[in-house]
Amino acid sequence: MTDATHPHPAPRRVHRRTLLLGGALLISGCVPSTPPAPSSGSPAPGGAPALTATPTPTPTPTPTPSPTNDRWPSREQIAAEFAARTPTAFGIVVPGVTTRGRRGVALTLDACGGSDLGNGFDADLIALLERHEVPATLFLNGRWIHANPSIAADLAAHPLFELANHGWEHRPLSVTGASAYGIAGTNSPAGVYDEIVRGIDALAEVSGERSPFFRPGTAWCDDVAVEIAARLGVSVIAFDVNADAGATASKASVAAGLGKARDRSIVIGHFNRPAGATAEGFVQALPTLLDRGVRFAKLSDALAD
Repeated sequence: MTDATHPHPAPRRVHRRTLLLGGALLISGCVPSTPPAPSSGSPAPGGAPALTATPTPTPTPTPTPSPTNDRWPSREQIAAEFAARTPTAFGIVVPGVTTRGRRGVALTLDACGGSDLGNGFDADLIALLERHEVPATLFLNGRWIHANPSIAADLAAHPLFELANHGWEHRPLSVTGASAYGIAGTNSPAGVYDEIVRGIDALAEVSGERSPFFRPGTAWCDDVAVEIAARLGVSVIAFDVNADAGATASKASVAAGLGKARDRSIVIGHFNRPAGATAEGFVQALPTLLDRGVRFAKLSDALAD
């Protein structure tokens, strides 16, 4: 793992393997079944976010590093550049966050990790996507990767899936320490840098690649943190369809949530909680969507020009 206080080196390549879905499953979860309300007064997962600024729900082009420098700024540079900045918005949808794609339906599944039963693997859900040949983008948190390195590497090698960055400690992305669902956010520009770059490092250990996509823990962020992410060459990804409310929703609710997906939707679900009803709800709703002609795509394809 690279020290987050130094510029990130070129990620090493790893041996890729075929995904094996047998094996023990761990009971897990991304958020408590009844999460505490965010300090900002936001709704429980699955409800409409409380916005403090007018959202811009249009696709945001994936930022890239400066053409004269194939690395991103250092931790010290980010800390200095954004030291005097004050956020004007904090939520799931703030300026600069991508909530919709350009084509198809982007299915995104999070693996949040952590000691609170967050390190499981929903093999039934992944197997369902395989059977129907449905591509997905999997957002992996550093804690989940370290608990499941072999599974993460297998997922990285699977042609149906692409891996993306879900941060290092699964914190809301903030320069002030703002919290969501009782989880304290990062509290400085340097903290934002650490959450993003250490997540990049963890992902590179199993995929050998640097993902251009980042989803904060809880999906909450402030607008200054989004600008920092752009300076680091990554897009902050939210969603417009919440399928499973942090893997706490019932089978019927998951099916109804997924059923709302339409062209250009970005759907969020979770595959780190096999004891939840996400897989069962997908079993009910996914064939109907496919029969209706819904085309699923990896996030990179859904956002491509």
